[in-house]
Amino acid sequence: MRSALRSLAAVLAGFITASIVMMLVESINGRVLYPGLAKAAEGVKDREAMRALFAAAPVGALLVVIGGWTLGSFIGGWVAARLAGRATTGHALVLGVLLMLAGLANNLMLPPPLWFWIVSMVVFLPAAYAGARLVPAR
Repeated sequence: MRSALRSLAAVLAGFITASIVMMLVESINGRVLYPGLAKAAEGVKDREAMRALFAAAPVGALLVVIGGWTLGSFIGGWVAARLAGRATTGHALVLGVLLMLAGLANNLMLPPPLWFWIVSMVVFLPAAYAGARLVPAR
């Protein structure tokens, strides 16, 4: 029972860490790098208007989001693996799947361009795995 709780806590801590990293990167993206895009998105409530806004968004802004998702997955995978007692890579991959599902939900709510869909669904698992590989063996 104790190892199951530890596993759950490790993945949850990795998810929270990844989410914080992603939010920080996206916040910097919206406030510093592309403030006009963030202001334009504030009042948009219609799905089609949001789709048009994403289609007109600079590629750099969307690449920063992908970078944030990759960095968050990497750091979250490291945290999950570091806190897990054993099967460190497995914990990181579980986290990667959860993050991929969250990314899928995000893409369904705010429909991005097709290339973003493809890239965003590819980055979570390898990044979480790479983060886990940096954890020293016990």
